[in-house]
Amino acid sequence: MGHGRRGSTREVALRLGPSTPPESARRGRGATANPTSRFAAARHEVFHDPDWEADAPAPVRTQVTPERSARIIARNTSPDIPFDRSVNPYRGCEHGCIYCYARPTHAWLGLSPGLDFESRIVTKPEAARLLTRELAAPGYRPETIALGTATDPYQPLEREHRITRAVLEVLRETRHPVSITTKSDLILRDLDILAEMAAQNLILVALSLPTLDPDLARRLDPRAPRPDKRLAAMRALSAAGVPVMVNVSPIIPGLTDPEIETILARARENGASRIGHALLRLPGEVADLVADWFSAHYPERKDRTFGLLAQARGGRENDPRFGHRFRGEGAYAAMIGQRVRLAGTRLGFAFGRMALDRDAFRKPGAQLALF
Repeated sequence: MGHGRRGSTREVALRLGPSTPPESARRGRGATANPTSRFAAARHEVFHDPDWEADAPAPVRTQVTPERSARIIARNTSPDIPFDRSVNPYRGCEHGCIYCYARPTHAWLGLSPGLDFESRIVTKPEAARLLTRELAAPGYRPETIALGTATDPYQPLEREHRITRAVLEVLRETRHPVSITTKSDLILRDLDILAEMAAQNLILVALSLPTLDPDLARRLDPRAPRPDKRLAAMRALSAAGVPVMVNVSPIIPGLTDPEIETILARARENGASRIGHALLRLPGEVADLVADWFSAHYPERKDRTFGLLAQARGGRENDPRFGHRFRGEGAYAAMIGQRVRLAGTRLGFAFGRMALDRDAFRKPGAQLALF
């Protein structure tokens, strides 16, 4: 089935969901729809009563639910991911990035990958305690823990809940290497811990910056800090001795790809020393959500974006194969890769993640053995 016919199918599919509110109630949110979880026992077609909409329905509010987990370290064996373990203090993310590849995971909770993903957040208040226990296990061997691989560890809720900071305190105490991926300048709150760990070669911070355009950013990731604040965070981190990577991710064909060289130049000016990049991925429900978002915000660019993605994904909108899913293949993907390499080399960037120190690790409570 061709892309043109798929577009109309999506328009119908995204009307099926647990009460997608009207636009006036979705202001400040990224998703334009709230499709039913694919694991739900029933689907419902939503009908908006014009009279109800005229009564100015209440805006979508963030709901927070604590989770009692048995473990906090997630493991993976993916050959194209440069870490084998990660910690995510939150499920769902209030930043509301429309392109987030983690959106489909909310379906596992019986929630929608659309608006629910960014408004119904699950916290893990016992993360630090669980991490301490797992690091103390007899067979544990240290490798870099990636913090915030699915959802942002410094999303707005972190100001109040401070779960990420508690996790970092454990990692600092045990001298455990960690990499952090975020979009938020809230990370500067923890600069005391980050600077101390950086002095021991225990940390790398990656700041995601898909665009420098504040208007586009407000639509792409509406509750994440503005691009200028992310650049300022790079500058402050670098000044404190914390190594900074700029993640030009995702690169969205026909929308953000003209900015690649400018993003890299600005990031370098503000202290970033390493580069990461990835082409837009559309796993699961993300394809429909992104298509609906384009229809709402940039309808004239939708066909070009999906056409270029299909060129880079072997004729499909998404290619989940290891080695292909992040960068794509074909002429367009090769051109993007070449632009990143050429600009990065010219600007003096290093590529990819850096090796962090594993040998300094000490198990929780190990210092008590001295007494």
